[in-house]
Amino acid sequence: NAEYGGTTLKQKMVLDLNLFRVHKGGNPELIRESQRRRFADESLVDKVIEQDNLWRQQRNELDLKNKQSGIISKEIGRKMKAKEPVSDDEKLKQKNLKIAIAELEELIKQTEIKRYRFLSQIGNIVHQSVIVSKDEQFNDKVKEWGEFKTRPGLLHHHELLWMIGGYEPYKAIGVAGHRAYFLTGIGVALNQALINYGLQFLSKRKYKPLQTPFFMDKEVMAEVAQLSQFDEELYKVSGDEGDEKYLIATSEQPIAAFHRKEWIDVERLKEPIRYAGYSTCFRKEAGAHGKDTWGIFRVHQFEKIEQFCITSPEDSWTEHENMLKTSEDFYQSLELPYKVVSIVSGELNNAAAKKYDLEGWFPAFAEHRELVSCSNCTDYQSRSLEIRYGFSKNEKEEKTYVHMLNSTLCATTRTMCCLLENYQTDKGIKVPEVLKPYLSPYLEDPDLIPFIQGLPPKGKGAKPPKKQETKGKNKDQGGKPKGGNKDQGGKPKGGNKDQGGKPKGGNQVQGGKPKGGDKNQGGKPKGGEINQDDKAKGGDEAH
Repeated sequence: NAEYGGTTLKQKMVLDLNLFRVHKGGNPELIRESQRRRFADESLVDKVIEQDNLWRQQRNELDLKNKQSGIISKEIGRKMKAKEPVSDDEKLKQKNLKIAIAELEELIKQTEIKRYRFLSQIGNIVHQSVIVSKDEQFNDKVKEWGEFKTRPGLLHHHELLWMIGGYEPYKAIGVAGHRAYFLTGIGVALNQALINYGLQFLSKRKYKPLQTPFFMDKEVMAEVAQLSQFDEELYKVSGDEGDEKYLIATSEQPIAAFHRKEWIDVERLKEPIRYAGYSTCFRKEAGAHGKDTWGIFRVHQFEKIEQFCITSPEDSWTEHENMLKTSEDFYQSLELPYKVVSIVSGELNNAAAKKYDLEGWFPAFAEHRELVSCSNCTDYQSRSLEIRYGFSKNEKEEKTYVHMLNSTLCATTRTMCCLLENYQTDKGIKVPEVLKPYLSPYLEDPDLIPFIQGLPPKGKGAKPPKKQETKGKNKDQGGKPKGGNKDQGGKPKGGNKDQGGKPKGGNQVQGGKPKGGDKNQGGKPKGGEINQDDKAKGGDEAH
């Protein structure tokens, strides 16, 4: 339990207690080994077992007292019915038993709290294929796709988004504070294009679209989120007195609770249940700094299309690979180069048994940045939500729970950043082929999003420059763009490294020398950095 805003929250995602019980066929050493692989406290396992043994002793004693109390009550009831006298000893014995039972019930309650306190700190069982390390530089590189090109003079995503008239951060900061932004003009259209394309992409693969609530009740959120998230990630929303809710950090949270307290029949899960979640997401992003805060890469509010799948226990690992492939297919269709890594054991969150990250290539930074997080949480979430698999004949049979998996398809702001850097030209941003149907109504030239203004102002707190006259303008701002066409640079090609050929893909700057410096040459890039801390590198958490 933990205190948040004067109220107590109880994390409910935990391992099955029977895994700690040898007499129930459990294997405590398996849990200890998993904790060691997480570089977590393995002594928690023995503390759970100690409290669980104490709990069983107390329960046995309580059962005995209840049995004794029942016998005395029955005898007293018989005598009263027969109008026979009830002795003072019988009355006193009954009274003392009631007191003892009440005391035992309170002791059991306290033991359960202690047991749960230890249990809630233990993560899911780490899959055997996960590399044991607590340093992400040792993440297992699973595959690569596309060519990871860079060159001097490339502009960063926040500069490019400003130059196409796609966002307004300066006024937004005055309205909503640090890391706020307005999407404007073509930026709105590009964001919506990724949303609509992502939903259609998943629908063709038989995912059911699900647009979720933006907030959840406190108790339900505690069933799907770790306690650390309440500190570092979640925004609290207060309504009427006693009505406490939390804004969602991902649609995974409400979708996980969509089947809360349901029994899902075996026949229904012959094929996984697949959802295409769509929501705005809200995150504190506590502690993030440096280049992570440039532009719209790491923000407090963004849209995301999420894969969420429910499977039988036997099918979850196959589905985990399928979900990763679906995300890969999406980024290949956008022709954005990437690599896939399997996250080391020490960097897994408590719910995940295994997690892949898909990291897109950012040529101006000359590095990969996370776009997708794909996790198999097995039954760690479904147990707290009481989402059962199949129907048992009686309550004495062991409960079986469905497995739950989640994967980003597209966090739109991050994908926009990656797209802008890879598709930049000296005249503007080339339009990816698959997005042309969504963006062409907003453009004079369906192949190019033209630059309509210069670089953003430099430094923190800089005021936006006056609008500059440019040769090319977006359709909704009037004027016909003169720069950029299909033949500038050609269409990026993509190949899959795993298929034996040399991977191609990732369209870079073609033709002309763009303005702005390049960090790879040791100089500071031209253009403004919004909320920038030049010295801090910052972490990279999943959107």
